[in-house]
Amino acid sequence: MTTVSDPAHGDRDEPAEGERDDDVAAHETAAGIGAGLAQAAERSGLGGLARDEALTARELLGALGGVRGLCEAILPGLVFLTVYAIWGELVPALAGSVGLAVVFTIARLIARTPVTQAVAGLVAAGASAALALWTGRGEDNFVLGLWTNGAYAAAILVSLLVGWPLLGLAVGFLMGDGLEWKRDRRKYRAMQLLTVLWLGLFVGRLAVQLPLYLAANVEGLALTRLLMGVPLYAVLLVLSWLVVRAVYPSGSDRGE
Repeated sequence: MTTVSDPAHGDRDEPAEGERDDDVAAHETAAGIGAGLAQAAERSGLGGLARDEALTARELLGALGGVRGLCEAILPGLVFLTVYAIWGELVPALAGSVGLAVVFTIARLIARTPVTQAVAGLVAAGASAALALWTGRGEDNFVLGLWTNGAYAAAILVSLLVGWPLLGLAVGFLMGDGLEWKRDRRKYRAMQLLTVLWLGLFVGRLAVQLPLYLAANVEGLALTRLLMGVPLYAVLLVLSWLVVRAVYPSGSDRGE
């Protein structure tokens, strides 16, 4: 900081040139991350949900991927849990789970609908199954999920620590507000709260599932993954919509 003499207002502190450059760089980085997050949210249908002034079951279902998306997210895990619980054999459970993911992907290709979600699910299921088969331990089918939750939790925590809540970056660009929300104390606090809520989701999953992994409780891992997957995600979407609506109450309040 440098002190500047102002005859009208007395001495005041101004940021040094290096500090200004760092501030500009931080804003540019934040803007890039926010724009990227907003684009991803738009592609997944979350953008429309955030801007809707009334939350309907249809809009929420669409944000969750629709009926087909829900089936792709839930059924492979449910098949794994059912087969493993009945027979206690890893290979049939993995074959059923991965096989169903293959069927979903082929169905999308035949129908010529977007395949991104199905392919992502297939790749994740295949990689997890391969790891479990390689080690011979059923609990290793859930390792990639644990690492994914840990990575999301770490990224969100870092964003809070550096003063740029990750959910604020996404919401700001979705609502046409850019980075202006950070200048508004009420919006900034709301985005901090929203980001902490999502951090709680990923940390909560780790807190429950990591002990089950260490205890080699395969059925417990499969069950908690289902229960803490789509259901909790849907609850967080509703809470996120409520927070966004509280600080962006109508279309007239959005930036252009």
